[in-house]
Amino acid sequence: MRVLIVNTSERTGGAAVAARRLMCALNSNGVEACMMVRDKQSDDANVSEQPHCWVHRFHFLWERLIIYIHSHLSRKHLFEIDIANSGSDITKTKEFREADVIHLNWINQGMLSISNIRKILRSGKPVVWTMHDMWPATAICHYTKGCHFFRTSCHDCHLLPDGGRPDDLAARVWLKKMKMLRNGNVSFVACSKWLEAEANRSRLLKGHRITSIPNPIDTDIFTPADKNEARRENGLPCDKTIILFVSQKVTDKRKGMDYFVGAIQKMVEKHQEVKDAMVIAILGAHAEEIAALLPLPTYTLGYYDDERKIVSIYNAADLFVLPSLEDNLPNTVMEAMACGVPCVGFKVGGVGEMIEHKKTGYVATLRDAVDLSEGIYWVAMDADRAKLSQESVKKVALRYSQRIVAMKYAEVYNEAIAYNRVIR
Repeated sequence: MRVLIVNTSERTGGAAVAARRLMCALNSNGVEACMMVRDKQSDDANVSEQPHCWVHRFHFLWERLIIYIHSHLSRKHLFEIDIANSGSDITKTKEFREADVIHLNWINQGMLSISNIRKILRSGKPVVWTMHDMWPATAICHYTKGCHFFRTSCHDCHLLPDGGRPDDLAARVWLKKMKMLRNGNVSFVACSKWLEAEANRSRLLKGHRITSIPNPIDTDIFTPADKNEARRENGLPCDKTIILFVSQKVTDKRKGMDYFVGAIQKMVEKHQEVKDAMVIAILGAHAEEIAALLPLPTYTLGYYDDERKIVSIYNAADLFVLPSLEDNLPNTVMEAMACGVPCVGFKVGGVGEMIEHKKTGYVATLRDAVDLSEGIYWVAMDADRAKLSQESVKKVALRYSQRIVAMKYAEVYNEAIAYNRVIR
């Protein structure tokens, strides 16, 4: 069986990381897999670049321009919306022709247009589409922010000026997506039970097969290591409790940095002793903008895409905090748990599926900075961290290891191939 995994980027972003890890997991477990990306960032022979690379920037800029115009020249939600009005045809490539299954992932920002996707669905090949967010189930948004229009039909979009209109850009893209998916043989895979439930509520995906499979992680790379050695390697103190926050862009409001800052402030106000006992480490871009707001000594570590370096930073921490306000199945929580680091986060999306309350960490009430602060203090000062660490590693091995996830995807591929033969 040959699988072609399609994703916009090879390495940048959570979906890219997950898609590349899946390719490696499949190849290590008897399924031949390769990737096709718009942005190739390595010399890996298993990763090919989308054809017509010279027009990639045009596709991206044309889509942004149309969104910008429909947003009345506002940049406020410019990168929260994708309309897939421009992209490249991959159906004539050698990789596409040789594949038995086409596996779509995050294909936005000029990678594939709706018409490109429709051509893939009409090619006669079985298609599996992993949902890394809500975009395949909505018209234009990746996260709905509480909007339920996707359950009936997207329109009057809150991401467009003045609340949009019944016939706004979202409504028009919705109709295009409805036509695109009509009679298409697609098996949708959500990365979390939460996203699977949301996908099943979407009118757009009604009648399509939907299941959930988590992202995989290489537990030979993400694994516990000597904590003091990791701290010396990263210039972190060996005699303090280290709270870690990780995000590609630390200032991304969706990742909940405002609540993290508020929770740390409340914890310090209530427990003055932590001033001498705790420090914070932040991994990600723009961390310097946040450090001055925190009442504890803060180490800004910058941004890395080197897995070995990232593993070292996780292993330096005593606990990991990610108070996302909307999230699917964040790789960072899985990575921390694989390294034996207990996690604290809000009960939102797939986060509550990953962190088991007071077993592998602490799950706080959504948008409750007080509860978040209690969770951070509990893990740092009161809990049996060694036990939390053991349970975290155990859960990753049982749920998210490469072999387990690869075998689940192999089942989906085989079912998609069998179904495709029946309908043809």
